[in-house]
Amino acid sequence: MAERELVIVIGTTGRIGSELAVRLAERYRVVAFDRRPEESAPAVEVAYRVDVTEDASLRQAVSEVRDRFGARVASVVHLAAYYSFDGEPDPQYEAVNVRGSQRLLQALGPLEVGQLLFSSTMNVHRPCQPGERIDEEWPLDREQEWQYPRSKALAEDLLRREHGGVPLAIVRIASVYDAWCRHPVLARQIQRIYERSMLGHLFPGDPAHGLTYLHMEDLLDALIRTIDRRAELPPETVLLLGEPEPVSYGALQEEIGRLLRGEGWATQRVPASLAKAGAWMQEHLPVGDPFIKPWMIDHADDHYALDVSRARQLLAWAPQHTLLRTLPELVERLKAEPERWYQENELEAGGKSQAA
Repeated sequence: MAERELVIVIGTTGRIGSELAVRLAERYRVVAFDRRPEESAPAVEVAYRVDVTEDASLRQAVSEVRDRFGARVASVVHLAAYYSFDGEPDPQYEAVNVRGSQRLLQALGPLEVGQLLFSSTMNVHRPCQPGERIDEEWPLDREQEWQYPRSKALAEDLLRREHGGVPLAIVRIASVYDAWCRHPVLARQIQRIYERSMLGHLFPGDPAHGLTYLHMEDLLDALIRTIDRRAELPPETVLLLGEPEPVSYGALQEEIGRLLRGEGWATQRVPASLAKAGAWMQEHLPVGDPFIKPWMIDHADDHYALDVSRARQLLAWAPQHTLLRTLPELVERLKAEPERWYQENELEAGGKSQAA
């Protein structure tokens, strides 16, 4: 029996990386690069302490992988990233997301890498209007104030310029949720309706606009297919991953209200200026939850509807879940185990987060 091929996962203690490592271990040997290797899943064969902002730790880990496993690596899955909801400028976006990706690519030189798989976000694209579809050629927004997607777009540019002979696959991922929700914005939307918060009736954007979502199970399936089919993919591949239809904020409000309260939930659009003033007060005064930041209000009108036909064609992949079909399960878990649901979503009663 042939020895299983090796996959290196960067960021195995993150939400996606931890679950991906377990799935990959069913058919690959999995090595972890992480700042907290002791927290990696037991399915990981070896976990190395790596910080992508440090050349020395990357070079050392690559050297040890080569000595222990040989030079051939089927895929390097780059999931490590810096992300914050505070909206403030932070040099970590450049250091981790952009230069960290460059350092990783350079450190891989001694290995024969069959694929570098880079996780990006659908938000690197400019939003569209209802009725339009974003495909992989849709314009990117490299100048937006939201630093996370901007840094991902810049990292994509860098990798596409410098990947050389290493086959590159970039996956632009929609908003990820799972059976417990674990989507920070969606969880708070559900929480506000569950707690009958007056803030749950207010929205600073057009309720007819919405996002494309993606269930964790479907994301893991797509990532594994991208690795499995690496030899069949073009040397430089970009894929959008999401459910076929976006879900508007208004539709979510109605459905969450129906599932929790037996009837729809009225939503009132408020001026952005008023919403920003309220967000500022919640952030600077000891009332409410400061989760909602003024910068989020600027994006309340964003609409993301994806054309995922390229992923369907190249990966033979299609999502098996949709958010609206999964919502009843999310809500039933909340009803049955509210304490655990709040813990899974890092929330406290009254609209506050556990981190507050």
